[in-house]
Amino acid sequence: MTQLEMTKKMTQAALRLVPTRNLLQIPDKSDSVVDEYALLQGIIERDTSAFEAFYKLYYSRLSCFILRMAYQPESVEELIQETLLVVWEKPEGFNHSCIISTWVFGIAYNKTLKLISKKANRSNDVNVDDLMETIGDPAADPAQYLESKDWLSSALAILTPDQRAVIELTFYHGLTYQDIAIILNCPENTVKTRMFHARKKLQVFAEN
Repeated sequence: MTQLEMTKKMTQAALRLVPTRNLLQIPDKSDSVVDEYALLQGIIERDTSAFEAFYKLYYSRLSCFILRMAYQPESVEELIQETLLVVWEKPEGFNHSCIISTWVFGIAYNKTLKLISKKANRSNDVNVDDLMETIGDPAADPAQYLESKDWLSSALAILTPDQRAVIELTFYHGLTYQDIAIILNCPENTVKTRMFHARKKLQVFAEN
């Protein structure tokens, strides 16, 4: 059995499960050694070194999220800059009602959604791994990606931006439905519905 066939079978099996908690939490090593709250406090105090550290902490995470959601590599860098500029200019916008990453991803989501709505001629059938080469992310090396991830990226391309956002935030960033509902500014049940439809589409794709 090839790696691709194995990935398809694993995906089909995963799609039959109803996630009641974070299933594929990808630990961010930097989170274990960096206090995001301390960095944000530094930003409030206009500490540029704190902002630089915060920027480095979120750059890769935001680039992957925005790219998988929008499939517009030429806009990723701009959207990251705009998102983190909000953090620098309005750090008091974080009201402690959620974790910091939820707040940051919420900003990125809204800005990405606005961009998508402006570009009706967007293309969603491009392989995301090929596009990663164009945004200059040093933390992501497409040359090292497995065939299985190429297939998964193609599978995600069939989803709507909102569905991709739910998949991305759940499986790649380990967020709960409650956190995702805050990011997407919608009821938790809406998040579950989007996940349901996304998984149905992916199930069909995996069976082909």
